[in-house]
Order: sequence, then C-alpha cells, then structure tokens
Amino acid sequence: MAVGKNKKLGKKRKGNRKAVDPFTKKEWYDIKAPNMFSTRQVGKTIATKTQGLKNSRDSLIGRVFEVSLGDLKTKGEDDAFRKFKLKTEEINGMQCLTNFYGMDLTTDKLRSLVRKWHTLIE
Repeated sequence: MAVGKNKKLGKKRKGNRKAVDPFTKKEWYDIKAPNMFSTRQVGKTIATKTQGLKNSRDSLIGRVFEVSLGDLKTKGEDDAFRKFKLKTEEINGMQCLTNFYGMDLTTDKLRSLVRKWHTLIE
C-alpha cells in the first residue's frame, strides 16, 4: 500500500456539536445622530454581548455609519445625494452617540456633474 493514500486513517471523529445560532450572542443598539440634524434616530447596529474581558462597548466605539441626508432631514428627498459619515464616539445604555466624520456625494450624482471634454462644472 502506498504511503499517504489511506484517507480515513488520520481522521479522528469529534463529538457532535450542536449548531448554535450566532444571533443569540448579539445585542442591538440604536444609532443616534448629532443634534444638528432634525431626525435623531438613524438606525440600529448589532454587536456581540460582553463576555469575559471582551467588551461590546469596545467593538462599537469607532464604527463609522454612512447615512443619506434625505434620511437625516425631514422632507429631505431633494438632498438625498449627500451622504454623511457618522462615527460612534460614546455608548449610553443601548444607544450609540455619533459625531460628524465626513461628507460625500453619491456616485450617480458625481457622474452627472462631471462631463467629458468640458471645463465648466455646474
């Protein structure tokens, strides 16, 4: 018999592990926008529960959320092409308090502004 050909020889059976749903170990947090926006409740995010030395607060701080200005303003459908980046600065209970981190335009709006072979951008 050739060496290394018997596939079942080196395998050991492990005990049957129960499939655990990963969402049972998660917590949902509300995302709060800064005071400058009329709509404060932006959305929800998920984080693994605190267990031992691993803290759920540490995994949330520093997260960056990208939100449309249309969602942050009441009746702001005309400004939906502006995207704001909000960074989590503080955790207060089950709420992530965010701060302004940056602004960007959606790609379709950017493409409509820039034209080939033209120097004027309106």
